[in-house]
Amino acid sequence: QVQLVESGGALVQSGGSLRLSCAASGLTFSLYTMAWFRQAPGKEREFVSSISGSGGSTLYADSVKGRFSISRDNAKNTVYLEMSSLKPEDTAVYSCAAGVRPSTETQYRSYRYWGQGTQVTVSS
Repeated sequence: QVQLVESGGALVQSGGSLRLSCAASGLTFSLYTMAWFRQAPGKEREFVSSISGSGGSTLYADSVKGRFSISRDNAKNTVYLEMSSLKPEDTAVYSCAAGVRPSTETQYRSYRYWGQGTQVTVSS
């Protein structure tokens, strides 16, 4: 049984930083592309970032490029999202996802496994 469990969401002031974690179990972690998506109230789910199984390839949405950084530790079956210079428009539920498509895949339907999400709220 595959499980993805996110943590690290919080209320933070504009300009602040957070690190999200997603711990995976029940799958051969290094074989999966991992991604972060987010969904704000009333909005569509949005791709944030992805990382290949080896960690050698990463992709970012334009809206977070230069502010967010994705990484993974295959020994710990964990993927991270370092977020800095946070803005109120970054407020959303952030979910991690695992898939077997290349890390260039930004469509949420292409990811097979999902976590429950963690709330990030950025106050102005």
